[in-house]
Amino acid sequence: MDTCDLFSSCRKGDVGRVRYLLEQRDVEVNVRDKWDSTPLYYACLCGHEELVLYLLANGARCEANTFDGERCLYGAQSEAIRRALRDYKQVTASYRRLDYYYSCLLRLLEQGIHSDVVFLVHGRSLRAHRCILGARSTYFAHMFDTKWEGKSVVVLRHPLINPVAFGALLQYLYTGCLDVGVEHVGDCERLAKQCQLWDLLGDLEAKCDCVLPSTVASKPGTRAKVLTIEPPQADPRLREDLALLADGALPPELRGGLGELPFPCDGFSSYPDVCFRVDGYSFLCHKAFFCGRSDYFRALLDDHFRENEELEASGGLLAITLRDVSPAVFTHVLYYIYSDHTELPPELAYDVLSVADMYLLPGLKRLCGRGLAQLLDEDSVVGVWRVAKLFGLARLEDQCTKYMAKVIEKLLEREDFVEAVKEEAAAVTARQETDSIPLVDDIRFHVGSAAQTCSAMEQAERQLRALEDLLASVGLDC
Repeated sequence: MDTCDLFSSCRKGDVGRVRYLLEQRDVEVNVRDKWDSTPLYYACLCGHEELVLYLLANGARCEANTFDGERCLYGAQSEAIRRALRDYKQVTASYRRLDYYYSCLLRLLEQGIHSDVVFLVHGRSLRAHRCILGARSTYFAHMFDTKWEGKSVVVLRHPLINPVAFGALLQYLYTGCLDVGVEHVGDCERLAKQCQLWDLLGDLEAKCDCVLPSTVASKPGTRAKVLTIEPPQADPRLREDLALLADGALPPELRGGLGELPFPCDGFSSYPDVCFRVDGYSFLCHKAFFCGRSDYFRALLDDHFRENEELEASGGLLAITLRDVSPAVFTHVLYYIYSDHTELPPELAYDVLSVADMYLLPGLKRLCGRGLAQLLDEDSVVGVWRVAKLFGLARLEDQCTKYMAKVIEKLLEREDFVEAVKEEAAAVTARQETDSIPLVDDIRFHVGSAAQTCSAMEQAERQLRALEDLLASVGLDC
């Protein structure tokens, strides 16, 4: 079971394995074992400082004056770990997702993947994407439609444009964050005014009032002081701006369900460079986003799988036909790729999940898992559990077994549940007569952990006896 693997890896200090379990298998970072211990507690107790820092940065909880916080602090094996625990600031799951999204956008900027414009600023070359700059700034959108129209290289010679400040400005447009030396703050404010980035200007002025000149963070061992701007955890601006590119990529026939868009799509220049054809509809998209977010599309577009490729008659766009996906499902893929989010109706979760797995989009699979979790009832829980196992959705699988534990007495009468238990037993390689069955173990765990009062313990004992009777009736002992 993935949770057992997580606890074992935390005791060993295997950061790579823990990272895989949290980021790819979607195991809950604050899960508890039968001793009421968390992964962070074991990492602290075994003295694995790097792992402690990783867990704290990815949502592990250890608030002061709480059971978990005091226990981790007491068990910490080094002063460095205790210091990290005292400096703890809670990181939510939504912030973790934003961090992955941020990393993807930062790679687009730093590596210039499929960039279509280069800025030359006093000898410094900066690659960028017109679609991102246009979506994030009306000033850049206007300039690309007028003075810079058709230019792949833009030379900025004005003496007041500082290349370091301009690079920081691009970082802000791509990620919503900004890191710049305090000596260049004035140059950034000047550029923010010129580019009509009033939110950035306000953030710069507020940050300067709060931290300059005495408390700006600096790297140990250096004199260079850096001003850092980060968006609040719930700040939707970046996601909403880049969702405009998904709005613009939609075929005109499919825009009716969106309501009134914040711009006229027909006049919005998003500079697409690839056309995906889905069931006769044309989605005008951007290679940078699809390659940056999905290994599947990176192979499709960068490795030149040419069997489905052709040039559009108008505009010379590369056109690729995508099969085994409907326009409605691809629309959700589109919005996820551009904005890291999509409003997914639970009834579409199965179809989107299958496509997300095919397109190698683990984050979208997790969104689908949350949608499927809303469908849990006595009739559906076994089917959803099977889907969770098939697609490797560990958190959804755990939610299913937790729900099964709540209604176990009713499930014992259902044929689909009995078949699931038999299949789990048969799937254990070289299973001996008394070996455990993962599904049964998980249900037992949740039944026991939910019993906190005497009456609940009596109910739990009754439920476990009924489960044992079922196992005995089908010839299983575990």
